[in-house]
Amino acid sequence: MEQKTKINAEDGKQELMITREFDLPLELLFRAYVEPEIVEQWMGTKVLKLDNKKHGGWQFETTDAKGNKYGFNGVIHEFISNQKITRTFEMENMSFGVQLEFLEFEKLTDNSSKLTMHIVYRSAAHRDQMLKMGMTQGINMAHNRLQSIVYK
Repeated sequence: MEQKTKINAEDGKQELMITREFDLPLELLFRAYVEPEIVEQWMGTKVLKLDNKKHGGWQFETTDAKGNKYGFNGVIHEFISNQKITRTFEMENMSFGVQLEFLEFEKLTDNSSKLTMHIVYRSAAHRDQMLKMGMTQGINMAHNRLQSIVYK
């Protein structure tokens, strides 16, 4: 089955470009990234904090099947409703370091929109390590859930 979320990872670069077109109006796609109740559903994570504003912060927590908890957090550097979010992303207690994420939301038609994510890692090695952990499959599954949950 073709994956709808596309990940472009050029060899030797420390960045990724992720794109996905959704059968959702722009406003609904954006809400899926900023409303805690919706984020929890499609990401399968608990939202501990989501302060959507410049210099705001966010913190999520995920529990695996064995009961182990994993934390993720960051700072929001730019927030323009229905247009863009620039933020950091850090996995707590992991050696990956902080990554910088530029999320851009674009209206295609009244009922479709596009998300473009430009993610910059500390090094190409860190980026490659994230890809080896199953990031491609994980983000596709999450975006598929987002589409089905918000579309209801």
